[in-house]
Amino acid sequence: MQIKLLNTLVIERIRVVYIKVKKINDNVNLPTYETSSSAGMDIRAFLPNGKVSILPKETKLIGTGLFFEIPNGLEVQIRPRSGLAVKNCITVLNSPGTIDADYRGEIKVILINHGSKMFEIEDKMRIAQMVVSKYEKINFELVSDLSESERGSGGFGSTGTK
Repeated sequence: MQIKLLNTLVIERIRVVYIKVKKINDNVNLPTYETSSSAGMDIRAFLPNGKVSILPKETKLIGTGLFFEIPNGLEVQIRPRSGLAVKNCITVLNSPGTIDADYRGEIKVILINHGSKMFEIEDKMRIAQMVVSKYEKINFELVSDLSESERGSGGFGSTGTK
């Protein structure tokens, strides 16, 4: 991928990471990038017993039929699909949901209906997107004072809206 930035050509190398995947059966779709520059992969519902209805203000746990072996140092984040959110008020409740490297169970998505109408999830419907992200392990250092900053302790709107 080439990016032109301020008349300078920068070649960016995108690291490809392999995640081992197990599927419940051959009818399960792997997550897919819908465009060449997508950061998130669409993940689909696995509903072998048929559609699932989500009533207004209701949550449902939707299976995907996928099991991952995520390399240490990476996490999978489950995020809402913007189209489902804006058109149907369907979103991921614990967004972003984190799947840790040591989890080996089925990947499931907690969906909530914030709308006023019932919504049906169908088998193989794209219900969320997943992003693979690096993370750092943290050690805390206990101190008696912190360094000063321009912002200080100002928060919750302290910088204004304009």
